[in-house]
Amino acid sequence: MRDLVAAAPGFEDLFDAHVFNEDGVLPHVFFWDVVQETVASFLGGDETDWRVTLRFLEEQLQLDVPEVTQVVTSSFLFNLPWPDQPGHGLVDHLGPAMGARFAAIRPSG
Repeated sequence: MRDLVAAAPGFEDLFDAHVFNEDGVLPHVFFWDVVQETVASFLGGDETDWRVTLRFLEEQLQLDVPEVTQVVTSSFLFNLPWPDQPGHGLVDHLGPAMGARFAAIRPSG
């Protein structure tokens, strides 16, 4: 998570708030907020660049670290907008590793 914040500094305040409120960061809870910020950025309303986030997460999935793969898959990809929700077009920009994982966990989009 610290590597994500380093790659996408727009998440720094969010990360710090989680540390303060939870006495640490719970990855699945933090990534719920990362999804919300990423979708907002995609829709044009947030400072965090969604492209940087997707690129970073794609690189992390390619490293194939089980703990990272689990968090990215279950807490980021699964929580992306559904076809009838604003921001669903973000899924069209997933890289090959994330796209494959997304298709496996949400075959109908």
